[in-house]
Amino acid sequence: MFTEAALSDQLQANAHDPLRILVVGAGIGGTTAAQLLRARGLHPVLIDRVTSFDDAGYMLALMPMVDAAIDALDVRDAYVSASTPMDRYRLLNHRGAQIREDSVRELLRDYGDYRGISRGALLDVLTTTGAPVTLATTVRSLNDGEASAHVRFDTSDGAAEATFDAVIIADGIHSRTRRFTPGGVKPNETLTGWGGWVVWTDPDDDTDLGEELWGNGFFVGSYPVAGAIGAFIGGPRDDTTVGPQAFVDSIRARLSSRTSRLDNILDAVKTADEPFYWVLDDVRTKRWSSGRTVLLGDAAAGFLPTAGIGAGMAMESAWVLCGTLADATSGDVAAALTAYEAAQRPRVETAQANSRQLAMLMFRRSTLLAHARNSAMRMMTIKAALGPIEKLLQKPARVPEVTAAAD
Repeated sequence: MFTEAALSDQLQANAHDPLRILVVGAGIGGTTAAQLLRARGLHPVLIDRVTSFDDAGYMLALMPMVDAAIDALDVRDAYVSASTPMDRYRLLNHRGAQIREDSVRELLRDYGDYRGISRGALLDVLTTTGAPVTLATTVRSLNDGEASAHVRFDTSDGAAEATFDAVIIADGIHSRTRRFTPGGVKPNETLTGWGGWVVWTDPDDDTDLGEELWGNGFFVGSYPVAGAIGAFIGGPRDDTTVGPQAFVDSIRARLSSRTSRLDNILDAVKTADEPFYWVLDDVRTKRWSSGRTVLLGDAAAGFLPTAGIGAGMAMESAWVLCGTLADATSGDVAAALTAYEAAQRPRVETAQANSRQLAMLMFRRSTLLAHARNSAMRMMTIKAALGPIEKLLQKPARVPEVTAAAD
């Protein structure tokens, strides 16, 4: 579990490491990276701008590309216990009728499991052995030099500063720290114009089923996690300004049939106390690495939640990054980060492109287009929809070789 630590204590532990590393952001990517480095005997400094981890967040679906990180951290049993298999996928049309149901298990049988887990539960799994973190802390400035990166911090106890051999920026899609890197100044953003609410319901009998309704101006998705079902209900942001109850009423008025789960989810939205509102945007930065700094996870490439792949790619990227840095010296850091970006960026952007393509199908307002989509989806299997991602699973990520810097 996370353990709150003073920044000074983390800096003291980090000072004598052969590679002094700062990780900015204790989300999925940053926490995975910090824990992998700790498993190798290092003491990376981990900070986050939040003041607590009380918010459980949202639900995640993790594909087998997370397995390398899970196994490297030796948390397989904790991961399996905290998650649940998602073996089936059901698609409903804009009126609530079933279009098709596919076996995710069959698609992934040669690669591993597709598992549902809440964000909070996954962070607990990743920090099973303990994870020092300094909260309410941000980077005020980052100066990347040839010999080290000099960082100034704003903390709840005042200003602080330190030098590092490498800085991993993993503070999310709305990163405040990537502005200090050449690649993060003006990221390209895909703005869907959609958003919606995350709610939780009790589990039903279909504990292995993910269900989505692709509407005409609305979307409802539900995904099993251990002991619960997480759901997202959304639409064009202008339409959701009426609030969750009125928006759900508008959905019900357009449905001619409903599954029992769909009914439960719509009821849950109306009774939820200030449900979390999720804005559906994504980000693609032009450059990940520069000198001693590197972007990771959503700070580098933030995903739309349309292919169940964003968190998995962040964990895979953290595993590749930490493997690339494993045997690096301070003089090798820039070469290691360049090699990491060259190896991993094409994989991440392939998955992100697949996610964007699915978003173009899912987030539609037109009823005419919805009818055409329904006809097309009767013929398109989940294997076809996730074809680019299956190709990534067929050829797993690798840790690239790094040419050591000349003396």
